[in-house]
Amino acid sequence: MTLTLDHIQLAIPWNGETSAREFWSDTIGLHEIEKPPALRARGGCWFAIGTQQLHLGIETPFAPALKAHLGILTPDLNALATKFGTVTWDSALPNRRRFFCTDPFGNRLEFIELS
Repeated sequence: MTLTLDHIQLAIPWNGETSAREFWSDTIGLHEIEKPPALRARGGCWFAIGTQQLHLGIETPFAPALKAHLGILTPDLNALATKFGTVTWDSALPNRRRFFCTDPFGNRLEFIELS
């Protein structure tokens, strides 16, 4: 059996789509993709991330993911880090530079550059 990742999903609060779009499109640079018509009424938004997708779904009540997180590869970690107010650098893994930060809702994110 062969498995591949199709998408990942993060929760966002009700009416969080505008902030999500500003963060994931404007700050990070992901391209928003259209949700299927049958799912649009549920709220949230979707983005292309490489050949996979990032789905942001409404969760009520909302609680941010404080430990679980996405690990996103980038070829230019320093440039990306400058787009955030606060990042936490971590050098615990060999052959990887990385930092942690949060999205506008407090979800934990990890950005990685292979070295």
